Amino acid sequence: MFKIVTSTLAALTLCTAVQAQTTGSYPAKPIKIVVPFPAGGTSDVLARMLGQKMTESWGQPVVIENKPGSSGNLGADAVAKSAPDGHTLVLMDVGNLVISPALFKLPFTVEKDFAPVAMVAYSPHLLAVSSKVPANTPAELVAYAKAQKGKLNYAVAAGMGSASHLAGVMYAQRNGIEWGYVPYKGGAQAITDLIGGQVDVMFNGMVATYPHVKAGKIKLIAISSTKRNAQMPDTPTVAESLPGFLTGSFQGLLAPAGTPKAVIDKLHAQVQRIDAMPEVRERLTTLGAEPSAMSPAEFGNWLKAEIPAMAKIVKDEKITVE
Repeated sequence: MFKIVTSTLAALTLCTAVQAQTTGSYPAKPIKIVVPFPAGGTSDVLARMLGQKMTESWGQPVVIENKPGSSGNLGADAVAKSAPDGHTLVLMDVGNLVISPALFKLPFTVEKDFAPVAMVAYSPHLLAVSSKVPANTPAELVAYAKAQKGKLNYAVAAGMGSASHLAGVMYAQRNGIEWGYVPYKGGAQAITDLIGGQVDVMFNGMVATYPHVKAGKIKLIAISSTKRNAQMPDTPTVAESLPGFLTGSFQGLLAPAGTPKAVIDKLHAQVQRIDAMPEVRERLTTLGAEPSAMSPAEFGNWLKAEIPAMAKIVKDEKITVE
């Protein structure tokens, strides 16, 4: 009996020592943050900002790898199948992750194959139009879209089935309008085409969109948050004309399932430290985003709650991906 207890204690001590050594030396090599969208979008902007600060703090390079495809699912799958050691992460609009199970046959399970690290930031979607569209308010946009039935092109940032896609579908259906959907692999090219007038309208994350609004390259129609934004108090919320309408860009950092809790906690603390930096908070505020204080457990609960909620919307609105 004594030998068994001694052996068990020795094994536990060894396990604890190995975990402590692993955590203490983390990161032991360069970290890769996969952004499953092209460069220039909201996820990319935030990943590069985080990566720079992590590199400065830890002395290990943080490499950003853009891996677009399948509404963000291609890059997410690559991370889900990576070694669970904290050196390969994904930063993406996790709104896409909670929508995808209702639209795609995924090669991974969100709740089982990922370990939530941190909800980095939330920013509302901006409803914006090309300067060629003769509308400056939600009412004018709806009237124009009805007059041009089926002729307007809606830019779908991050592909069909993304949060941007659902926002456009819900807005059109609730207003009784029709427009065509033009899918993009990421928000950057969608915004470029919106500026050029190749597409007419889009919902997109505020971080990537607002600078172009301020530069006068595109027109802002409404914001999808629950209340008006302090930076643009004259811009109405979508909910003012469509009660309960709330969409946005929920940017989350995740690791492969099985990543040691101590590593997850160390990463989470690093994100919280970076989010609290005055220059980072100022940057986020300027871009219309706000940091999140969610713990990894709270982030996990958010995912579990949002997946069935999004599935209901997809079913109720009869949304399909062809």
